[in-house]
Amino acid sequence: MEKFDYKKSADILALSASISDFTYKKHSHEEYAVGVTLRGIQQYHLDGSLQSSHRNGVMLFNREQSHDGSAYDRSGIDYVMLYIRPELFTEILGKHELRFSTPIVYDAKLARCILALNQAIQSGQEEALCHELLITLADLLSHTASDTIYRHQNILVKKAKEMMFSSLEHVLKLDDLSAEFNMSKYQFIREFKAHAGITPYQFHLNCKVEHAKQSIEANRDIYAAVADFGFVDLTHLNRHFKRAFGITAYEYMIQLH
Repeated sequence: MEKFDYKKSADILALSASISDFTYKKHSHEEYAVGVTLRGIQQYHLDGSLQSSHRNGVMLFNREQSHDGSAYDRSGIDYVMLYIRPELFTEILGKHELRFSTPIVYDAKLARCILALNQAIQSGQEEALCHELLITLADLLSHTASDTIYRHQNILVKKAKEMMFSSLEHVLKLDDLSAEFNMSKYQFIREFKAHAGITPYQFHLNCKVEHAKQSIEANRDIYAAVADFGFVDLTHLNRHFKRAFGITAYEYMIQLH
């Protein structure tokens, strides 16, 4: 049976999940995502390569790094994830951005820290404890992250993303985007995907879902999220929300209540 338990504390979203048949569609998160595989083999495509996280594997996702996800076989997987906003790491570490060059590591100390913070959030421990555990986690992750300076994002991708962020309440306007770069629609789609690893449509839809999630967290109002981010109706939001988070927007709201 598929299980997705979300809890939030100290501005950190914690997920405890167990899946067998469920498959995540290609998506990305505005936050960093770090997690531990507890049982089975978790597989996902990341930056053009197939990754396999076995038991005790620590999964490290950079922000806006597109990926999918599924269990290796019908025996399924159990795992936990933490979604952490970049500003929290900046506040703790004073760095502009962490970049993980290795997507999966087998580091027992790091795994224990992730599990401890996930458990603290899931069990409703005081925020002060969660803050302390996050500081420890941030220090460990800073040693795991690459020391090399991350190359600046492709100019086309950066500007296109800014344009899409400014119009999340509307449908994707490929004509306007391609005209901005003096390209045909097909040229623009190919160029964006080559540098971003995801199509403009997938990115725009993913942003709409991500911001709808943030709206639900802040306002506990799924219908406002539908209206504010241009979904046709609640069914439309739920369908895409579930592909990225495993549960519907309503179920997510209830879990965080």
